[in-house]
Amino acid sequence: MASLEPSASQTTELTSTLQPENLAIDKNEERQARFKALQARAKKSAERNLKEAAAESQRLATDPNLLSSLSRKQAIASHNLLKADTTAAGEDFERKRAWDWTIEESEKWDKRMDKKAKHRDDVAFQDYRQDSRKVYKRQLREMKPDLERYEKEKADAMKKAAANGGLEMIETDDGEIAAVDKNGTFYTTADSTDFVQDKPDRAAVDRLVTDLKKAEETRLRKRRDRGKGGDDSDVTYINDKNKQFNQKLARFYNKYTAEIRDSFERGTAI
Repeated sequence: MASLEPSASQTTELTSTLQPENLAIDKNEERQARFKALQARAKKSAERNLKEAAAESQRLATDPNLLSSLSRKQAIASHNLLKADTTAAGEDFERKRAWDWTIEESEKWDKRMDKKAKHRDDVAFQDYRQDSRKVYKRQLREMKPDLERYEKEKADAMKKAAANGGLEMIETDDGEIAAVDKNGTFYTTADSTDFVQDKPDRAAVDRLVTDLKKAEETRLRKRRDRGKGGDDSDVTYINDKNKQFNQKLARFYNKYTAEIRDSFERGTAI
């Protein structure tokens, strides 16, 4: 009876025939998987872009700078429209606009305008006393005292004076605590010299040095602006514009007039 099993050659031929088909199926599945992954990534990117676009739109809608700009433009437009209507009707625009203000607001505005005008007039140099006053006021504005440290040192000084017997704490009739200087050494007077024993900290010294350097830099800058900084040449100009014109002439003609100028300086010119 003949055997039904395939021979070795038939098995080899069958395997070689099925192998390319399996490879094609695997490649197709891999390609489909990559396509699905790309689709998922594209969908995720689109959703993220949509969220970011919505957030950007909301930010622009609630941007304080944008809102303030729109409010300012709206106020300017309303002002111009009211002014045009009032002028067309033959009425006083300033008087009609003042109807929207109270007396307190009007006085506050006038005070602000007067202060602004005084500050504008105070910018120009008047005299050295006025300039020193401006520097002093600027230094006061920039000064930031350490009130906590001051109160602590004051309390320590009062405790020390009370322990030494120079300061007495008494209670007044209304219940307040008052400090009485027995021998007149605690509270400073015109004849007091105790302040010479005070030693400032390093931060205060550095702040003083910084202020002095800043004042020196300002002085030198103003001196350069006036044309007096580091220029030892002869003054041949009457103002800044004339100085620039003379410098332009010197760049082009100095090489031709050097001998004539040297002769004039030696006094041998004819």
